[in-house]
Amino acid sequence: MAIIRPFNGLRPTEELAPKVAARPYDVLSGEEARIAASGNPYSYYHVSKSEIDLPEGIDTHSQQVYDKAAENLQRMVQEGILFQESQPAYYIYKLIMNGRAQTGLVCASSISDYNNGIIKKHEFTRPDKELDRINHIKATKAQTGNVFLAYNDVPEVNALVDHWMEHNKAAYDFTADDGIQHTVWVVSSPGAVSDITSLFAEKVPATYIADGHHRAASASLVQKELYAAGKVTSVENPVNYFLTTIFPASQLAILDYNRVVKDLNGLSKEALLSRLDYDFTVEEIGHLPQQPSMLHEFSMYLDGKWYRLVAKEGTYTTDPIGILDVTILSNNVLDKLLGIKDQRTDKRIDFVGGIRGLNELVKRVDSGEMKVAFALYPVTIQQLFDIADSGNVMPPKSTWFEPKLRDGLITHII
Repeated sequence: MAIIRPFNGLRPTEELAPKVAARPYDVLSGEEARIAASGNPYSYYHVSKSEIDLPEGIDTHSQQVYDKAAENLQRMVQEGILFQESQPAYYIYKLIMNGRAQTGLVCASSISDYNNGIIKKHEFTRPDKELDRINHIKATKAQTGNVFLAYNDVPEVNALVDHWMEHNKAAYDFTADDGIQHTVWVVSSPGAVSDITSLFAEKVPATYIADGHHRAASASLVQKELYAAGKVTSVENPVNYFLTTIFPASQLAILDYNRVVKDLNGLSKEALLSRLDYDFTVEEIGHLPQQPSMLHEFSMYLDGKWYRLVAKEGTYTTDPIGILDVTILSNNVLDKLLGIKDQRTDKRIDFVGGIRGLNELVKRVDSGEMKVAFALYPVTIQQLFDIADSGNVMPPKSTWFEPKLRDGLITHII
């Protein structure tokens, strides 16, 4: 069963929370962060993307960048921008995007649960990205990025969360510049804290990583390193836990995660279309982008035109991995026709989150940077759970969750 703990969160003052809050470090470039934080000394990008305070062109994985992150975090504490909770607490975090709400519990989840498979994974991680987060955690002595977890709904947990929101004032309530509303409550009552801890220990057999595999893996590796060095002597040491926000599955929505490819692997446009016809029904649909409307349907943008591809029977299996659209595309197009064997390492492919829209695919191809783009139908949350339960992993970049949690609103000091 799931082990979670309250913690003394490091968080901004109420009036500064909207200025501190920053998008997750891995959804924007250093240049985008530099622009977003311009003129705002309170922005958490100074911690999560600290290269913005160093000369342009600096190696973002250099120790200088991690040291700057630590320096900036300490500055924000010393200047009173951030303060640490006086007693351990849970936090309720509600997001509203386009009228749809989702509410999660911010807590410290057990690294032993991660290591033992109570916290289930569905993606492989990359050592270089793990090392980046390891160095950031070690320099700042904090987990600054949230791991987004999901679980099958527990009515008692939902009722407790709803009751707390209804009867207590929020610590933060603001709408960010992208229109997403962020509301946070602090749950510090000993009775409520105890009830939440007990409910997860009794009612939640597993949680699932929706977003943040590298953050979770790096927290585990830092704990392992500190244990080996003899620096962890108590099971309740904060390093044994990592920053998570856990959402009930019924409230979550997954967006498409699309692909763009630099070349056609030596094929002409006509040859690619001809070969696609073996495994897909191919239909030209014109110049306007159209989102796939069902499973096993894809939209392809090539040479200024959109095509609808529908996978034929025999191109996929019914097992949890084989039935995924990302698997169908990987096996029958990216690997078979375009020669992309490993999407995690091949530099010819890139991934575009659905939040950017299909026009971003058009932009990337029309600019000449990419040659062809593929839009996919979103994975369902049940498909994610089925794959994680089976012990399998999805192809890289299969899911894109929105809305995103903001960095900086709650930090876990280790």
